[in-house]
Parts: sequence; C-alpha cells; structure tokens
Amino acid sequence: MTADLIVGLMAETVKVTLLTAAPILLVGLLVGVFVSLIQAVTQVQEITLVFVPKIVACLVTLVATLPWIIQVMIDFTTRLFQNIPMYVR
Repeated sequence: MTADLIVGLMAETVKVTLLTAAPILLVGLLVGVFVSLIQAVTQVQEITLVFVPKIVACLVTLVATLPWIIQVMIDFTTRLFQNIPMYVR
C-alpha cells in the first residue's frame, strides 16, 4: 500500500463525505440566513426562533435526499470492498 494510494483513498473519502453532507448543510445555512433576515427586519431577537425552522428544514432535506445519500454511500463502499486485494499487496 503506497502513500499515493492512501492519499487517493482519503481524498475520495473526503469527497464522498462533503457530497453527502452538502444538501443538509446548505439548507440549514439558507434557512438560518432567511430567519436571521426576518429577525433583523422585525427586530424580534429571540435566540430560540432560529433552531426550530432549521431543524425542520434539515430533517425534510434529509428525508428527501436519503435515497441518493444511501446510493452514494453504497457505491463508495462497494468500490472500497472490490479494491481490497489492491490495498493489501
């Protein structure tokens, strides 16, 4: 197992992690900015007002993208298991 192989495997792992987490994180960011804008316009500075919409939006996004996330993870794991003989030489 060479250093290039390890670096490539780690790069692919980071790519898959970012790819699967991106939709949920982006929706959380957008909802947080939107709620913050509403709070600034209405001057309602309730700190707990941000959490409920963000949690609901993130859960809805998770449910909507879960089949795609599972497929990406299955593909990555399948490639990883198929390449085990290459890793141990």
